[in-house]
Amino acid sequence: MTTKQDSWGTRVGLILAMAGNAVGLGNFLRFPVQAVQNGGGAFIIPYLVCFLLMGIPLLWIEWSMGRFGGSRGHHSTPFILDSFDKRRFWKYLGVFGIFTNIVVAAYYCYIESWTMSWVYHTVAGTFDGKTQTEVAAFFGKYVDLDKSFTGIPYEPIVFYILCLALNTYILSRGLSGGIERVAKLVMPMLVAFGIFLAFKGITLQAGQEGALFSGTLGLNFLWEPQFDSLGNLNVWLAAAGQIFFTLSVGMGTVHCYAAYVKKKDDIALNAMTAGWTNEFVEVLLGASILIPISVGYLGIDKVIELTKSGGLGLGFKTMPYLFEQWGDVIGTMAGVAFFGLLFFAGITSSLAMGSPWIAFMKDEFRFSEKSASWTFGLVVLALGLPTVFLFNYGVFDEYDYWVGTVALVVFALTEIILFSWVFGLNKGWKEITSGADIKVPLIYRPIIQWVTPIMLIIVFVGSLITPEGGDWTASFQSMMHGDGWILSDGSILAKLQNQDIYHSLQAAIAAGDEEKISFLNDKKLYVNGSRIFLTIVYGLICLMVYKAYKNRKNKKTEEVEA
Repeated sequence: MTTKQDSWGTRVGLILAMAGNAVGLGNFLRFPVQAVQNGGGAFIIPYLVCFLLMGIPLLWIEWSMGRFGGSRGHHSTPFILDSFDKRRFWKYLGVFGIFTNIVVAAYYCYIESWTMSWVYHTVAGTFDGKTQTEVAAFFGKYVDLDKSFTGIPYEPIVFYILCLALNTYILSRGLSGGIERVAKLVMPMLVAFGIFLAFKGITLQAGQEGALFSGTLGLNFLWEPQFDSLGNLNVWLAAAGQIFFTLSVGMGTVHCYAAYVKKKDDIALNAMTAGWTNEFVEVLLGASILIPISVGYLGIDKVIELTKSGGLGLGFKTMPYLFEQWGDVIGTMAGVAFFGLLFFAGITSSLAMGSPWIAFMKDEFRFSEKSASWTFGLVVLALGLPTVFLFNYGVFDEYDYWVGTVALVVFALTEIILFSWVFGLNKGWKEITSGADIKVPLIYRPIIQWVTPIMLIIVFVGSLITPEGGDWTASFQSMMHGDGWILSDGSILAKLQNQDIYHSLQAAIAAGDEEKISFLNDKKLYVNGSRIFLTIVYGLICLMVYKAYKNRKNKKTEEVEA
């Protein structure tokens, strides 16, 4: 064990760091796109229900698990879970809390580096006078490593390494001297940039600055409730997925941050404050930027079409063109503000992702803060370069799907079963409420024990067997008539079979497109290879945990003998 105990400097710093962990690129890119893809106002009610019934309970559980483990000298999830039950398999399930963070950081830092690059190109005037098609083509060439836009060879790789080096340096400064200091600086700036852009979006008027519609048209689309969505399982699955993504639950970062909280310190109010801060940024600011501005210029139908490729496409391929409509000065200010706030949102999250690995290396292998931080940087670089070089072959998407989506649900289900059913809700509730500065509503006892686990199981099973077109009724009828269950390409079982690649390959063969056939065969090779690679990485971390466990056991034996 390390002799020097890291800690948070102030409660405000802790809350801002926790909020920064949750506030990320998903608040400004993924949330508005998920809302658009799922019917605008039809998405909001399921989203808020999932926040109250899944998000808040999981935040309380992860904060209390972290504090409980930290009071016993554990600051990473393998041994935090071990402190709740001594059966060995919990430690290896706890590996998800390290594995998920380093893999997500590997591709997340790549997106983060785009924001740095887009700030540069906004200031340099790269997007000046370009059409929407040309801006979109710029993005395509960038991720394809097609050419240097700055005169620097392999510009995307340079920005990626620069971004990762910055993260690593900040992490090497520790909790209070690095992460907390950055959170105190960038979170207020993020909110200020967000308010500026939201004001511009909401006040956008049809016929002014080239806008076809008012910005309020986008807000109306997002906020007009549609109660028929309550019966649509696909919307519920999307809402639950967004809650995981936006709150960073099911990752292990919250556990790690909370492990440095003192035993008698409040976690109930802290968790609520961090969670609601994230919701303020996401629902009020995130929803008031991307959609009002894009709908104001392009209309709802065009925005719905653009969101089919996700928030990255709308954010990086379209927004620079729209900002140009505001003139040289305001357009440049808006571009810097937008991609600047994305960078601030990204770096506070990626810093959190480094903490579990660093805590593990410090606790179990006596690494110093700096040494552990730089090993994190090197590991993430090794994991991340395939997502950079093979972006167009789907490696980036595979990382995001299996680790940034599926693994979160698996780990969340693991921890809530351990906390509520193995450790026991009576003891668990005592941990949540110990030192609490608020009275935790008693209704959350049955919610934590029953409602949240059932919802998690529904989310996982729903993702496992999502039917084609999302039509559950038709799929059940088809199965009852003996015609089988046709899986969506995005379901877990279909993904395991590379169903999407298979369908594209069949179409290419039918069309006689040899170039596309070759590309898809290569893609299948890289996709399968990335899954094997990730499995090996998980196994290696398990071996490290086993080694750490043996070290602890040997140390105890030596102490007894002494």
